[in-house]
This record gives sequence, structure tokens and C-alpha cells, in this order.
Amino acid sequence: MAAVLSVSGSPSATSRTAHLLRHLDNRLRAQGHEVIPLDVRSLPPEALLHADTGHPAIVEAVGSFQRADGVVVGTPVYKAAYSGLLKSLLDLLPQYALAGKTVLPLATGGTTAHVLAIDYALRPVLSSMGAGHITPGWFTLDKDISVDADGTLNVAPAPAEALAQVTDQFSRALGGRPTLLAATA
Repeated sequence: MAAVLSVSGSPSATSRTAHLLRHLDNRLRAQGHEVIPLDVRSLPPEALLHADTGHPAIVEAVGSFQRADGVVVGTPVYKAAYSGLLKSLLDLLPQYALAGKTVLPLATGGTTAHVLAIDYALRPVLSSMGAGHITPGWFTLDKDISVDADGTLNVAPAPAEALAQVTDQFSRALGGRPTLLAATA
């Protein structure tokens, strides 16, 4: 199966976005894909802010993009755009770092006023980086996502179903066999 890089652009250690991505990572693994999680917040801030493309952690992150067949990009939405943390990483990547890759854009936010951030902020950047195929993405409201004290993710039923559908569509685009397990939705 395909190698998938799952990128969380959230700066928060308690990020609902990151929890949601790790949940979808499990669904992709169950479909036979190798999934490599990347939380941008774990990269050295100084290397990101100073565009230190020679820093070992940045070199490793760039290499992860190069090796991936597909990329899931998740971000919280701030001021109708993807996070500045995600932008700092995307700015360090080569111009066509996504050439030939299948990409799934995902976003979370506090209000439906930000729902178009995927199509008007994130998708154009991913396209300009040469993404071979950008599958339909999904925006999930923060109120529809909760994380229990033990780390268990809970997603409201309607968004959970929609997320399962876009994840399965992404998997099919990579050549995977989507499962229909409700427990992983």
C-alpha cells in the first residue's frame, strides 16, 4: 500500500486537530497504508522561523514529504486561514514538494464562517506546490470534537461519517481498499 504523511499544523499540545488526524491515521492503517505522523509543533521553532533548511529535523521533515505517496494536511483555522505554524513548514519545502502526490486537506475551527478556508486558503497553496490530486477535504467544527481524559477522541455522528467518507476517498485515490468499520469512523 501507500506511504502517507499525516501533517498536523496545530501549535497546541492539546490540539483537537492533531487528535482528529491521529484518529484518521488509524483508519488509513487499517486499510493497509503506512502512516507517518508529523506534528509541525514538534519541529524546532528556531529552525522554522529562521528558515534553516539545513537543520537535521527540517531535513528529515522534507525527506518525509519526498518519500510519501500521499499527504494528509490538517490545520486549525485562525482568521479564515490555515495556521501560521503550518505555513512556516510549507514555506521551507521545495516549490514542487507535492508533485505527483495525492493530498487530503482537513481543517477544524470554531465557526462555520471559516468553512471555506480549505478551498480559498489551503487548497491553492497545495495546488501551487504541484499536488497531483487534491481529494475533497473536510472542515469540522470544534464543538463536534472532544477528547476524553484518556485520549479517546469523540466526533459527532454526522461529521464522523463525512470524515470517514473523505478519508476513504483519499485511500481509494492512493489505491487502498477502504473499510466500512463504524468503530473507526
